[in-house]
Amino acid sequence: MEFTGLHSTSLQNNEPSLFDSPAERYVKARQSVQHFTLVQLGLAIFSKENSNKYVVHSYNFFLFPSTLGIKDVEFTLSASSIQFLSHYGFDYNKFLKDGIPYMNEVQEKILRQRLLAGTWKVCSTSNADRDVLKKAIDEVTTWIAAAKEEDTMILQDLNGYHMIDVQLVLRQALENVWTEPLGDKKVMVKKVSPEHRQLLENSSYDRCQKKLILLSARGFTNLFQILVKVKKPLVGHNMLMDLMHLHDKFYRPLPESYEEFKRNIHNLFPVIIDTKTVTKSVQKKCLFPRVSNLVEAYAVLCSNLNPKGPPCPVIALASGCSRYAEKKFPHEAGYDAFLCGSVLLMSAHLLLCRSTDGAVEAEPSFSQYLAVLAEHVNKVNFIRGGVSSINFSGEDSPCRHPPALVVHVRGWPGLTEGQIYQEFKAHCRFDVRRLSKNQFILLSNKYKKVRHVLRDYRHHPHLQVSVYRHWRHSPSVNCLLQISGIVALWSLLAFVLGGARSC
Repeated sequence: MEFTGLHSTSLQNNEPSLFDSPAERYVKARQSVQHFTLVQLGLAIFSKENSNKYVVHSYNFFLFPSTLGIKDVEFTLSASSIQFLSHYGFDYNKFLKDGIPYMNEVQEKILRQRLLAGTWKVCSTSNADRDVLKKAIDEVTTWIAAAKEEDTMILQDLNGYHMIDVQLVLRQALENVWTEPLGDKKVMVKKVSPEHRQLLENSSYDRCQKKLILLSARGFTNLFQILVKVKKPLVGHNMLMDLMHLHDKFYRPLPESYEEFKRNIHNLFPVIIDTKTVTKSVQKKCLFPRVSNLVEAYAVLCSNLNPKGPPCPVIALASGCSRYAEKKFPHEAGYDAFLCGSVLLMSAHLLLCRSTDGAVEAEPSFSQYLAVLAEHVNKVNFIRGGVSSINFSGEDSPCRHPPALVVHVRGWPGLTEGQIYQEFKAHCRFDVRRLSKNQFILLSNKYKKVRHVLRDYRHHPHLQVSVYRHWRHSPSVNCLLQISGIVALWSLLAFVLGGARSC
């Protein structure tokens, strides 16, 4: 997927941090998902055509929130995200003018109620939309005065909901007209008798029936529900934000509870595979070079890392998607979806060869690939946080980070978290959190950098750096020890004074 933004800077403390538990990160990400929207979704369908060949149909969907009969949707644009997508040739005109509508279950319920009550409308107050309606009405009323029954005229250049809105307005205003969409942004208007009009209104072919209006307004949500129904393995790369947007935009608004979100996603998609999690495993087990993104992972896997073993399955793009075989289109959603599925198949093949010491059948089945990927199923990569992955079918496992460091400040008053971050930035990207007035905790995911900082700051005049020990550095433990010491001291005094009186 591509979004109008990732992390909202308008929200305080919303940046991902190594201090985040999965629940804390979910709260941060949920706020961002509610601020931003989808602009493009890519879907690549891998079908096993014969024993060792997969054919890929890859699709790009430009998406735009439904404006039909529901509360107008507001979303935020991040300047850096817009600039990033523009750099890769994203077509914003297509997103804004031709984006496919979508809605979640709550929005659909509101539209259903308004359709039944006859109170629905297109959520648009723009002069441009009003001008389109006025122009169409003027053209038809001028034409119909001289037209005979069964005469027709064509309205041109109607986009999106104008196709529905114009037809409904004309039918409501004029009892002797009938309308039919022709496609290619055109609507046919026919002059008919009232009796003929009544017959047409009761026809199952009327494109303006309420159920067809609802079908049109749901747009991409119809396809989302098919994906949920077929329960095929859902594959993505670093896909936490993708799953959160899927839930929020097409299913239901994201719940406050992190655990409820996990349950919902697992019910919708029982088999999820994150290629980021898979390639991490391949790097460790198969002498796989370190890669930083999906394009690099695909390129390395295509270089034939196992020349002596049985060949990887053939991955062939269907005829309508052949441009992805001829040229790279990074950050085009359909291309990235194609890369995801390809990386999964090639990674699974490598892992299968390793697990069987090369004794792999010439044409492994997909069920064999799924079996070798079992430890990664439903484990979604967790970027810079307290766990390495989120487990959508069980408990999250804690991450093995290097030990936290504690910085004790002496003779440098008023130091802030930002200043501490800048001080250590040259060594490593540490996440910083204040522990007390003169103490800060540093977290990193690089063992080597932690050792360097401990060595380099051993004799610093103002900053004493040591490994964090909870029993020694925690303010709550220190407070408890102080209280326990006071209680023990009073108990000792009471005992001594009580003993003295006895004497």
